[in-house]
Formats: sequence, C-alpha cells, structure tokens
Amino acid sequence: MEQERLYPIGIQTFSKIREGNYLYVDKTELIYRLAHGASNYVFLSRPRRFGKSLLTSTLRSYFEGRKELFEGLAMERLEKEWTRHPVLHFDMSTAKHMDRERLLSELERKLSGYEEIYGRDENAVYTNQRLEGLIKRAYEQTGQKVVVLVDEYDAPLLDVVHEERDLPVLRNVMRNFYSPLKACDPYLRFVFLTGITKFSQLSIFSELNNIKNISMLPEYASLCGITEEEIREWMGDGIGRLAANLEVSEEEAFAELKKNYDGYHFAWPSPDIYNPFSLLNALTDGRIDSYWFGSGTPTYLIEMLRKYHVIPQEIGNRKCVAADFDAPTERMTSITPLLYQSGYVTIKGRSRFGNLYQLDIPNTEVRIGLMRSLLPNYVRCPAELNTLVVEMAEKIYYGDMEGALRQLKTYLSTIPYCDNTHYEGHYQQLLYVIFTLFGNYVDVEVRTPRGRVDMVLRTPTTLYVVELKVDQSAEAAMAQIDLKEYPERFSLCGLPVVKVGINFSAETRTIEGWKITSV
Repeated sequence: MEQERLYPIGIQTFSKIREGNYLYVDKTELIYRLAHGASNYVFLSRPRRFGKSLLTSTLRSYFEGRKELFEGLAMERLEKEWTRHPVLHFDMSTAKHMDRERLLSELERKLSGYEEIYGRDENAVYTNQRLEGLIKRAYEQTGQKVVVLVDEYDAPLLDVVHEERDLPVLRNVMRNFYSPLKACDPYLRFVFLTGITKFSQLSIFSELNNIKNISMLPEYASLCGITEEEIREWMGDGIGRLAANLEVSEEEAFAELKKNYDGYHFAWPSPDIYNPFSLLNALTDGRIDSYWFGSGTPTYLIEMLRKYHVIPQEIGNRKCVAADFDAPTERMTSITPLLYQSGYVTIKGRSRFGNLYQLDIPNTEVRIGLMRSLLPNYVRCPAELNTLVVEMAEKIYYGDMEGALRQLKTYLSTIPYCDNTHYEGHYQQLLYVIFTLFGNYVDVEVRTPRGRVDMVLRTPTTLYVVELKVDQSAEAAMAQIDLKEYPERFSLCGLPVVKVGINFSAETRTIEGWKITSV
C-alpha cells in the first residue's frame, strides 16, 4: 500500500520535496513554457508565501539538468535534451533589515560562494564587477550559457520603500548589483526574478529594459498557488480528514476551504487560486484557522491605511485600471498597489469596456484578519473584544439582536475612550469591523431609491437594515428608516428584514438606546 504523501508546509526546495515523501502539485508544464518563451528575462510578482521560492528552486533543478527529480511529471515528457547550465541562484530574503554596509557585505557573501566554484578576478572590487566576472567565467568554463535566478529581489527594500532617506541608498546598491545583466546578455540563457512589490524599472533595473513582467498574464495565472482542480486531483485524503474533523460532508468541507482560502486572481480571466500556505496547513491540521494572515503581522499595512486615510469599508470593493494597482509601490499615491501586491485585495472581475478591474478582499481569512488588526483603532482593549465578538455573533445568529446590542453597550461603557467618538462615522466603522468579524456579509452606505442606508448586515436567516445616530435618539434613526422606505429596497432578498435604529452618545462613548422592528 502506497504511503500517503505529506503536505510540504514551508518547504521551498524542489529537490527536498521530490526526494522526500512530499506531495508536489505539478506545475512543470507551465515552467517549461516559461523557460522556452519569447523572453529570456522574466519577472513574477506574487504575495508572500505563495510559492515563489519553490518555483525558483524548481527552475534551478531544471536548468541544472536534474532529470531524475522530474520523473513522472509533465517536464519528463516535454524536455528531450536536459542540458546542464551553470546556475547563479540569489535568495535575497536573507538581506532584509539591513543598512548599506551590511547589504553590501551580504551581496559579497553570496558572490563568494560561487567564486569558490568559478574563481575570482582580484581586480574586480565592486559587486557589479564581481557578478559580471562570475557570469563570464561560468560560461567560459562550462561552455553553456548561464542562468541567473533572483528570489525576492525586493526584500532588501521592503522596509524602506516609503522612506526618502534610506530607500535611494539601498536602491542604488541593488541597482549597481544588477547592472551587469544587460552587458552579459551574450552569456545568459535565462534570467528570472521574483518579488512581492513592483518597483519602477528605472529605479532598480535601469540598464535592463527587456524584462518581461508575466505577473498579470492569464497563461501564467496558476503558476503559483493551487487551483480547485488541483485540490480535487491531488488532495482528496486531506479533504476527507478535514471533513471528519469538522463532522461535515466532504463537499461541505471543501466549501469551508473555498470560503476561507480561495478567491485569488492575478490575471483575468483566471481560475480561482487558493492560498497554498493556508490550504496545506488546514489540510494537515484538519481544521480551519488563520494561517497566512497569522504568519505575518501587517503593521506596516495598518500604518499605510492610516496614512492614506482608508476606512475599513473602503479596503475592498475598488474599481480601477491596471495602472492603478499593478504599479511601482515607491511612487504610489494611493494604498491600492500595496493592497494588491501584498495579497490583501485581488482581482474579482474586469469589464471589457475600458479594462476596468474590480478589486476586493479575496476571502474570509483575509477579511477577518484585516478587521481584527484594525480593532485597536476603535477600542483600546481589543483582546477583550475578541470574546465579545464571539458572544455577539452567537446571539445575532439566533436572532437576538437586542441581546447583542446590550452586550456591546456594556462593553463600550467599560473600556478606555478612543479618539474621534463625536461623529457618526466612527461608530459606523466600529460596527462594520465587529459585524465583519462575525463572518457575515456587511455593507455600508448602501444605495436605495430614497437615500443611503448606514449599514446592512445579512446573516443566514435575517437581513438587518441599520441606521445610526449620535446624540439624537433611536426613534430618530427608526423614523429615517421608515421615511426613506429603506426595507423596500431589500424586499426581494428572500430573507426576513429587520429594522434596527441605534443612537450613540458622544459623551458616554457607548450606545444610548436602540429600537428593533421586524418588517
């Protein structure tokens, strides 16, 4: 009986996966197409933990001619020659959080490893001279053109991407390092670079003007990440284990995976792409949890949301052209490029007229993770709020909106005050964050023929139409709902509609009263 293969969580080396008892989702047909495409200089951008390093490692094994690692894969059928090329593989993830001197030292260390193989010209002092010499000597000594792989090319710059003092300094170091690539073109077979963010070509690769950016090409949309078809083909055992632990059917377990980890599109059209890190962890553990979001603290993102004055309900549901989000982050004038390239929003559609893209938060894991990270903007004791959210969610699930509001009133009256509690928008944002953490559909400023509803919350059994007031009365909020006939807008939704009027007090910073009426 064949032993069940393990899921390769955190393993980024192709040979380790293939030589061990690990599952490999076969991407080698796409890799072959990439290696034999029209361009020999290629750039791919994907969010963190999306398989970029494994892809780079696979390319290394392929160009090193390690045929035995590809047995049973599409590459075995496609490749006939298996030419061995010298490969210079630079993993820049080791060059994070460094000043100029340490970054130069790290680059020199990386070059030294290959100079032990191909020798060093003592007259070559600077990193660009040493890289140029390496490429030429590797070509001369092997008789084969050289492959250069740069994984996470932007890692040295991510910490300082919006710092006017440090960014130019480190950027110049990296630009100088990469500068020989154009001059070495006669000696190069393939150059591949990966990263999270897209820096302007002039700022990093000023001499290299022929890089092909495949990040938004539909033919490479599934190069990183895992598709639904691949899950069903390769991961049936994991689905069964998850279903047993959740005490649901396999299709219901699949639906939970889809809700929490699916929804990414890096091109359009594109298959649905699952976050591989979260998916493999969930199937290994047999439970649903916040794996990808929990693996990286988005402190910098939260700071940028404040800088660009983005409120929670404006993070998703964006319409823009590609130049607005597939754009260099060091020159960005809005938060959109950072949100997209970091994986916090993704493509959800595109109109044929004018190539207008629809961007939104990809899935429940990211949506809830973002809202949880934003809680400290609205309450000073977010840890206690986690318990409150669960208790409120349970009450609302069973139709007890009054009990949920009573709990929230008590909670808000016992915590330290926050800023900006004198205006309605603060409480709208607070409720939006809390209601989103329930895992239900929430929208704000919903248009109707007679005006805009402050908030709409939809649970599996009820649709709540919510109007907020500050220093007025719950009756005034309810009167506005009735006057504008908001519930009529939702009469065809198929769910019972409940009107909720809430009044907050700017003085006490909590709920002063509410009215709840079924339509």
